[in-house]
Amino acid sequence: MKPFRASTVVLMLLCLMYFITYLDRVNVSTAAEGFAKDFGLNKTEIGLVFSGFAYPYLVLQIIGGWVSDRFGARRTLIACGVLWTVATALTGLATGLATLLVARVLLGLGEGATFPASTCAMSRWFAKESRGFVQGITHACARAGNTVAPMIVAAVMTAYGWRASFYVCAAISLAWVVLWALTFTEHPSDHPRITQAELDSVPAPNAGKPQVPWGPLFRRMIPVTIVYFCYGWTLWLFLSWIPQYFLHSYDLNLKKSAIFASSVFFAGVVGDTLGGVVTDIVYRRTGSLKQARSRMVAVCMLLTLLSLVPLLFMHSLYVSLICLSAGFFFAEMTIGPMWAIPMDIAPAYSGTASGMMNTGSALAAIVSPVLSGQLIDRFGNWELPFVGSMVLMGFGIVLAFRMRPESKFEPGQPVQEKPARASRM
Repeated sequence: MKPFRASTVVLMLLCLMYFITYLDRVNVSTAAEGFAKDFGLNKTEIGLVFSGFAYPYLVLQIIGGWVSDRFGARRTLIACGVLWTVATALTGLATGLATLLVARVLLGLGEGATFPASTCAMSRWFAKESRGFVQGITHACARAGNTVAPMIVAAVMTAYGWRASFYVCAAISLAWVVLWALTFTEHPSDHPRITQAELDSVPAPNAGKPQVPWGPLFRRMIPVTIVYFCYGWTLWLFLSWIPQYFLHSYDLNLKKSAIFASSVFFAGVVGDTLGGVVTDIVYRRTGSLKQARSRMVAVCMLLTLLSLVPLLFMHSLYVSLICLSAGFFFAEMTIGPMWAIPMDIAPAYSGTASGMMNTGSALAAIVSPVLSGQLIDRFGNWELPFVGSMVLMGFGIVLAFRMRPESKFEPGQPVQEKPARASRM
């Protein structure tokens, strides 16, 4: 049997990592039915547990991106993997709200640098023409983690209790860390099975370790970060509350609500994959990053908004399933183009730039679950949180055209402007 190409092995490892990290993030949404009863938590407190992960996750986005740019994705992801494995196991050992929060904060520390680090690896291992697909397929695997998490956790909870579900996830995480450490090399040229044809297709390595121009790069990435916040609000609303939505809004049992939640998340798997494929096709046919990235993001956000509107006027189980699935599908179609944008704009600083962008989603992960829980507690209306998603999607549509992926970031130019101004004074 012909062995896999080295780049294919790298892509498979990254896909597996994305799957596991989201399995470890959203298992708490289904397990909440168990620990909420054990610890007597209300919806606002459950939302706090959901968002506890996001505080260190937010802080470590940019830091983790810089670390991966400077020290490499291999070492960064080994350290991250060990930490999130420990955090997942500690969640199963929690004794109340405080220890749940500690475990979730530790999980955020472990997973904070994962996506910027993997983007750094992708920028070295994959050409620009395939970056949309690579980002789309890896994030599709993340949504596959969302899809199977409710069913896995519900099955383990039914048989062994909610704590056991976290021990199972921790064991899977540890296995990935070992596999990554034994298989991945920082640069394609160092891989023992790399072929010359593969080396010819990947970008040339950067000379040395360039210093990050923090201020200019941050200003360049602000519109991208805000657009990703608008997307992230909907993402974290779905990941945190969809299992509970079907369980309580329609009085389903745990297994049935898990099936409906998994159906919604599966639509995201398809959306991620298709979005990555479409953005690459548009780019190859038009040669325009504006059309392949910005315009595609705007169209998908508009379709997300329209998909969610019927939730406000009809309370029907299958209408909700269709609307939520369609909304999540179109929202996830933005992922391929969005995560390709940091590599388009700043290929030399792709880890740092993607960390800046993902800060938007991390901030949404803090606010969205808690505010949604408060709205549900106060008004008893499970559809009300989706109004915020629709408003922010509308804002994201307008701002998407300010991202300018077709304009490559040139770090030398802003640095040269300051001395010139000073000399005239």
